[in-house]
Amino acid sequence: MNTPVAPNSLSSIKLNLPTHRGNYYDGKWHEPKAGRYLDTPNPGTGESLGKYADSTAEDVDLAVAAAKRAYKEWKRVPPLERARMLKKIAEVLRNNAGELAMIDAADCGNPVAEMIRDATIAAAQIEFFAGLVTEMKGASIPMGPDALNFSVREPLGVVGRIFPFNHPFMFCAGKAAAPLAAGNTVVIKPPEQAPLSSLRLAELIDGLLPPGVFNIVSGGKEVGAALASHKDIAKIALIGSVPTGKAVMRAAADTLKGVLLELGGKNALIAFPDADPDIVAGAVIGGMNFTWCGQSCGSTSRAFVHEKIHDAVLERIKVKIKHYKPGIPTDPATTMGAIISKVQFDRVMSYIESAKSEGARLIYGGGRPADPALAKGLYIEPTVFADVKPSMKIAREEIFGPVVGVFKWSDEAIMLAQVNAVEYGLTASIWTNDLVTAHRTAAEVEAGFVWINDVSKHFLGAPFGGFKQSGVGREECIEELMAFTQEKNIHVNLTVGKKG
Repeated sequence: MNTPVAPNSLSSIKLNLPTHRGNYYDGKWHEPKAGRYLDTPNPGTGESLGKYADSTAEDVDLAVAAAKRAYKEWKRVPPLERARMLKKIAEVLRNNAGELAMIDAADCGNPVAEMIRDATIAAAQIEFFAGLVTEMKGASIPMGPDALNFSVREPLGVVGRIFPFNHPFMFCAGKAAAPLAAGNTVVIKPPEQAPLSSLRLAELIDGLLPPGVFNIVSGGKEVGAALASHKDIAKIALIGSVPTGKAVMRAAADTLKGVLLELGGKNALIAFPDADPDIVAGAVIGGMNFTWCGQSCGSTSRAFVHEKIHDAVLERIKVKIKHYKPGIPTDPATTMGAIISKVQFDRVMSYIESAKSEGARLIYGGGRPADPALAKGLYIEPTVFADVKPSMKIAREEIFGPVVGVFKWSDEAIMLAQVNAVEYGLTASIWTNDLVTAHRTAAEVEAGFVWINDVSKHFLGAPFGGFKQSGVGREECIEELMAFTQEKNIHVNLTVGKKG
């Protein structure tokens, strides 16, 4: 097994793509039943990374059947033994961090120096849920001396998980942790744009769990629809767009299965006049996650900056944003990667053009980088618009790209109404030195995850999830673990057979 890799030594890591390109279920590798394969390109270079299985509902049926068989035994494994197995997987993640990061850099376009952190995050998530296995407790209800009434928590069965392309192996490993810790088995659909690190992860952890406990079926919409509607899937969890979340929820309705949805965002950063313009400028840039091209549902893509500090913030943004320069994702020196696909590239560019045509003022970026070495890749400069109005398309719709719009405000009530006017409600970031203002604003914003004088950070144990159409349920906390359990009440009559 490899030793952990530090970011500054990534130049020594070679791209080690998965050997298996089929589906992984029942502890074995299987070719797709229809014999179909898709190509996965490197968004940074345009080169092919090879084929992977384009699966069908038949493949999903086989994987779910394997998971259902495995569930009968997995749920009986003592919780602390399940925890021990999960901690072993976390160890594998840490020991192979560089390899997995390099695969994702090539396949999803995020810089390798950033992706190595995903291994650490996923390992921490696995260890977190492994440590909570004894907290799946029920409760007793007083009934007097003649009866005993108590509840217990049991796993649901087979869980389906669907996740996006921006953090592939982190989601594959980290998002399997809670259902597995709770005693469920999982069938995972990796992103069709970047499936390779999930396949490599399955190779690395093969044999650490009983056959059928952890399963992967790759492919497109047919796989996701089959998972969401499958009669033997007890719960479906998705990280994705609002339209995809609605489709999953509709598909799940016929079997009345539960859903856990972490969906899109059009998130606001709010800067009050007492905030330091230099710090706010750094937060506007940092909140956009430019490292992975703004391809994050939590990115604060709307910056509401008070008129007193507005111009000073814009000037500082022009300087600080130069740190983010598109480059080859597998290069450890790269600070900003590539857009995932040509479809997404064209979509982002259309939003940039719409902003220009609707009268927004371009402050920085807005096009392809000039470096000829990047000509074959899908690169867009970090882009900032000022003079953005609530009616503009870039103010209302999730772009999922490296584009932030800056709003100038003076009236707090009007500003808050504009912040809350969108259909999303995932995150918000508030910048002020006034404690009352901070708490008042946090209470007013319609978002599930709020930072005060911070941005773009997750805290293990803190519930992450959205209001409105940004999702259903919470993750990264004990509530996520409980979401993969069901409560059973047991009543015992102690008077039967009692002499007296």
